[in-house]
Amino acid sequence: MAKKSIVLLPGTEEILQEMGLQIKYARLRRKLSAELVAERAGISRATLVSIEKGASSVAIGCYAAVLHALNYMDRDLLLVAKDDELGRKLQDLGLTMPKRVRKKKY
Repeated sequence: MAKKSIVLLPGTEEILQEMGLQIKYARLRRKLSAELVAERAGISRATLVSIEKGASSVAIGCYAAVLHALNYMDRDLLLVAKDDELGRKLQDLGLTMPKRVRKKKY
């Protein structure tokens, strides 16, 4: 079975590339070698290089493992969609208020 090709919007590709660069800078600021980070993350050095280039073909779990290897930076993933203003507004628009039902008098 052939691998499925992932088609991303240009803006999403730019975000991945920027994220990869930020991961690389975080590794370099900590003065950690690529080999050490890859070993800590349980991935190959080639996969780490792909992550640092922002490759969309790398599983998000590998990105998370690298962030964890960089001193628990994977906790930042919890901030994704935390303050979803648009989603909350759309949700509020779809909410219906229950109507009060009058009690019948006997």
